[in-house]
Amino acid sequence: MAFPDASQMLETFDNPAPERDYEILHTAHEFTSLCPVTGQPDFATLRFRYVADKTCVELKSLKLYLQAFRNEGVFYEALINRLLGDLVGVLQPRSMEIVGEFSVRGGMSSIITARYPDSN
Repeated sequence: MAFPDASQMLETFDNPAPERDYEILHTAHEFTSLCPVTGQPDFATLRFRYVADKTCVELKSLKLYLQAFRNEGVFYEALINRLLGDLVGVLQPRSMEIVGEFSVRGGMSSIITARYPDSN
């Protein structure tokens, strides 16, 4: 599995209000990747909620980064944790939560949530 290189793909811009803790929510309604067992497509809605520190993610670069997973076989849990790690690594936000709501397949749906900082 060859995950996209977030440091090369994700672009940022200066937070226009770094003195304020305000919430940013981006939703990707048409995310796709592949099941690593069957090779069948997995569909999800991804929600990226964060409080920026010095930088914000530029949306076109986020879209292209997410599209790079289209042909990757990846388990849901690995995907959501990878996305969180990559975005935290690039943005260094004050906090971030990523929720993946994966569509029904074989009678089951899944919701995976990862947070930074880790609440444990």
